[in-house]
Amino acid sequence: MIVTTIRRAVVTLPAAPLGPDNPLPALRPLDEVHRIDDRDKAGLPRDMARQLGHAPLRSLLPVRVRDGYDRTRVPREFDALVVENDRLRATVLPALGGRITSLLHKRTGRELLYTNPVFQPANFALNGAWYSGGIEWNIGATGHTTLSCAPLHAARVPAPDGGEMLRMWEWERLRDLPFQVDLWLPDGSDFLYVGVRVRNPHERPVPAYWWSNIAVPEECRVLAPAEEAFHFGYERRLRRVPVPSYDGVDRTYPLNSTYAADYFYEVPEGRRRWIAALGADGHGLVQTSTDVLRGRKLFVWGAGTGGRRWQQWLTEPGTGGYCEIQAGLARTQLEHVRLEPESEVAWLEAYGPLEAEPAGEWPSLVDAAEARLAAALPRAAVDAAYEAWKPYADTEPGELLAAGSGWGALEVLRGGFKLPGTPFDEAALGEPQQPWLHLLRTGTLPEPGAAAPPGESLVAPPWRDMLETAPATPLTEYHLGVAQWHAGDRAQAVRSWERALPLAPSRWPLLRCLAVADREGGHHERAADRYAEAFDELCREQRDSDATWTAATAALGREAIEALLAAGRPAPARAVWEGLHPATRERGRFRLLLAALLLAEGRPDRAREVFDAGFEVADLREGDESIGRLWARLTDEPLPARHDFRMRPAP
Repeated sequence: MIVTTIRRAVVTLPAAPLGPDNPLPALRPLDEVHRIDDRDKAGLPRDMARQLGHAPLRSLLPVRVRDGYDRTRVPREFDALVVENDRLRATVLPALGGRITSLLHKRTGRELLYTNPVFQPANFALNGAWYSGGIEWNIGATGHTTLSCAPLHAARVPAPDGGEMLRMWEWERLRDLPFQVDLWLPDGSDFLYVGVRVRNPHERPVPAYWWSNIAVPEECRVLAPAEEAFHFGYERRLRRVPVPSYDGVDRTYPLNSTYAADYFYEVPEGRRRWIAALGADGHGLVQTSTDVLRGRKLFVWGAGTGGRRWQQWLTEPGTGGYCEIQAGLARTQLEHVRLEPESEVAWLEAYGPLEAEPAGEWPSLVDAAEARLAAALPRAAVDAAYEAWKPYADTEPGELLAAGSGWGALEVLRGGFKLPGTPFDEAALGEPQQPWLHLLRTGTLPEPGAAAPPGESLVAPPWRDMLETAPATPLTEYHLGVAQWHAGDRAQAVRSWERALPLAPSRWPLLRCLAVADREGGHHERAADRYAEAFDELCREQRDSDATWTAATAALGREAIEALLAAGRPAPARAVWEGLHPATRERGRFRLLLAALLLAEGRPDRAREVFDAGFEVADLREGDESIGRLWARLTDEPLPARHDFRMRPAP
């Protein structure tokens, strides 16, 4: 009898460094590309319309933005965990969001996933750094999780069949929800089982979100048991379309679409939940689950210039592209579901090979594929596996295989939560948690021992309450203002920051917060003044050129230049530019900023030279069209292909 085994391994990839996180609190609203036009909400199913408006994410706080990466790749070793039986081998990267980076069907030698040959962060996660390929676990809010490039806790756990499971768990900070993902391969199974549980330990309801995203080679056909889908593109319109074809084009072939788009399949009530991607030879991957995971989706980059450019951007030139098949808690990724107080939601997923005919008439084709799935893995077997797994979900982990963050341990200490199966031990507490542990135990925030950018802020109501009753030091007022801003009390946040200014040994963090408040309030001249003052103060205070100070200077400098240019003040923007570190000025994001500065100075020829010299904006955001807009101000020539990341038709 061969049951699941779990072993350590190393995966070596050409990899770009993640770099330091942005040390400035993320006060500004999300640049959300998944917000729909209000016109499209009429006529939607009632539960869907309600969930579309249920507690959308307004802020990234308390999470930091991850924008310190670049595009210089060198070989790097990643610790991996391999879950294996005699049929399948799953390779997992616990330090990168628990991503399943490979799922190999050993009997046929087929790789079932799209495996990226490089590790190249790009600005697709809610908080920035994300990378493509494999199976990712998206929790939090609409978009790729903030844990995309973050470590998860991992350990061995007994499996229902007597073998081993790999358990991964963490505390998701946007919604304050602990979750776990259990992976195992029963004896003789061609399917990887994945048990998922999301818990709400609080005495209040919480909006919940989950989508499992599976990258597969895009030269395929995607099958799902649906006759209709909701189409969502980057023009932000949501509309119902027929499946498989609309506008005379079969959209179940990813390369038949021109632009990037989502297709959320309407799987009828009572129908088995599954989705498959099959190559021209009829071989591919199928994903199925218990019914709680109701949604199914296809994401395509499309065959247009922008989609091709993004595909090249995320991997090595000359390698194949990918699409994503996905499964989630709601009909669409634009929705959040209500998780009741002190409750949980759990389900079982299964991933494995499927061989079926990929071409033919849609209804009969789907029925035939579903029959093949039923023969390989009956629906009742998935339900039974879920019931068998549930008692094991609370089993305490054995050997620890990887360590996540200390934020869950801090929350468990604060709330006294009992979370069997997912221990958040005090041993995980690290330097970022120490000031907050001190506040929890003594009622005061400790003063920093040396000049440095302020640490991370906590914003949940219990922490805000503690800050309000703590001695009103400048650092406490700073963090309190951040928490008040997150809660929507912007006037009180401004008062907290202003109170701290006269006595603060370090004024630039407070001035920057006040500048953001001015800019959000439409006071652009005052925002520009405060940004310029904040940058001057930072440059005077900076003691050395370590990574944290350099990241702070770059982040504040970028915001200051953008605010000064928005206020029509290129001269002080130039002064900020000159104050940046030389290496920062060479980064692609800042070459683009230089071109905008030169144009504002009335030197369009010099701005054009910046484009002609070439640059790469490593942290270009999904859906960002700023490069194209600036180019259009310089010339009537077509946008060069290397800068064409457009994901929608021209307006």
